[in-house]
Amino acid sequence: MLVQPILLHRAAIIEMEPIKDSRGHFSRSFCKKTLENHGIFFDVVQTNMAFNRHHGTIRGMHFQVPPFSEDKIVSCFQGAIYDVIVDLNRESPTFGKWFGITLSAENNLSLYVPKGFAHGYQTLTNNTSIHYMVSEYYTPSHEAGIRWNDKAIGIEWPLKDDLIISSKDEQWREFNTSVDGMILSEGD
Repeated sequence: MLVQPILLHRAAIIEMEPIKDSRGHFSRSFCKKTLENHGIFFDVVQTNMAFNRHHGTIRGMHFQVPPFSEDKIVSCFQGAIYDVIVDLNRESPTFGKWFGITLSAENNLSLYVPKGFAHGYQTLTNNTSIHYMVSEYYTPSHEAGIRWNDKAIGIEWPLKDDLIISSKDEQWREFNTSVDGMILSEGD
């Protein structure tokens, strides 16, 4: 597996290197040692799956606040998503910036999402399955989010029409008010 840093501070793309033969292929999707060699110290405590029936579904932009902030590794094993992260770490040189990438069953890419980042995605196909590993247990009392369409962030979602968004995700506050007063920085 290959680890490629991206423009956002501490975030990275993980590329699985499939070994193929007539039966199909095998890929390593997680290797603690490889990640640590790239400065990513990640202990998996929970794995989650999400299935989305319809293209255009947006889930996000979610995060947990300290002391339950979480690292994530997000992969798409069926269909395709446009995966997006926003750096909410006040001390980061990329604070307030976003990054998006297509993850699909075909491209063998995953996205490493560090603590202090908001995360969300838009499904690009029907019947999409997402798998993600997290470093912290889900703690509803520390769940937070920012609006998926916040003008201050300016995320450019690929699909613009017929969007499916939960009422909960429609009600997250704007970036400037959600982050104000929160301590999201957890160090480098």
